[in-house]
Amino acid sequence: MNKEQILSAAAAGTFIIGGDLRVNRMGYGAMRITGPGVWGPPADKVAALATLGRAIELGVNLIDTADSYGPGTSEELIAEGLYPYPAGLVIATKGGWERPGPSQWTHNASPKHLTEALEGSLQRLRLDRIDIYQLHAPDNAVSFEASIEALAGLRKQGKIRHVALSNVTREHVERARKIVPIVSVQNRYSFADRESDFIVDYCEQNNIAFLPWAPLGQAKEAHKAIKEVANDLDTTPLQVALAWLLKRSKVILPIPGTSSVKHVEENIAAADLQLPQAAYDKLSAVSHPPASLRG
Repeated sequence: MNKEQILSAAAAGTFIIGGDLRVNRMGYGAMRITGPGVWGPPADKVAALATLGRAIELGVNLIDTADSYGPGTSEELIAEGLYPYPAGLVIATKGGWERPGPSQWTHNASPKHLTEALEGSLQRLRLDRIDIYQLHAPDNAVSFEASIEALAGLRKQGKIRHVALSNVTREHVERARKIVPIVSVQNRYSFADRESDFIVDYCEQNNIAFLPWAPLGQAKEAHKAIKEVANDLDTTPLQVALAWLLKRSKVILPIPGTSSVKHVEENIAAADLQLPQAAYDKLSAVSHPPASLRG
């Protein structure tokens, strides 16, 4: 980590989600504080809780999680480590997946399941209302409109402040917005995995937050390009990848995840990394076939 960098999530600037939730643009993703296969408790619970605490100390006020991370484990640890929550902390969670076992994910975005999932998240997070509740993924066995209408109904009941989407196409976003305001979209996206480029543009045009997951490209040419830029800037590849995302659009809110205090410090240091235009352009030219969606 470059010692001259400011170690604060605030260095990335802020974004107002849904017109009323101002957050620092560098957030934290809480999937990795669970066990292997995103299943069960972490191998080192003390380290997981310390990582959550350190993220808050460094100015993170947007935490992304999901009921399926564990399942339930991530939300439980967030509450155990951070409740009572500091003023201004925004917790975004998701529903729409079920977990038969480690590394196994199955769709269930039925209105009944989403209602039960929300109630479970409220209980685990010790909240009366979820600030941002995301449909984790569309379910081909369920009408997309039915899923969104269920979330709109829960919002009307006051159990959700804002509705959001994850793992979607632009068409999904447009269809959902006809039913309820959508404040954020979370898709796989990085300098080398830009299938959602046009969704980022759409979000920017409509002032919708975009939360990218999997910020590092996986192809060999992606690794080579980012290592070269990182070496030139005396920083790490992940910091460069995060800086690229911040430069790509003002609506992008990176949510890198880790269960290590050291790594959360390194990730947040990227908030202050100024990526030269030449380096940005070099990385923007890298691409590889899209991977499957989940996050």
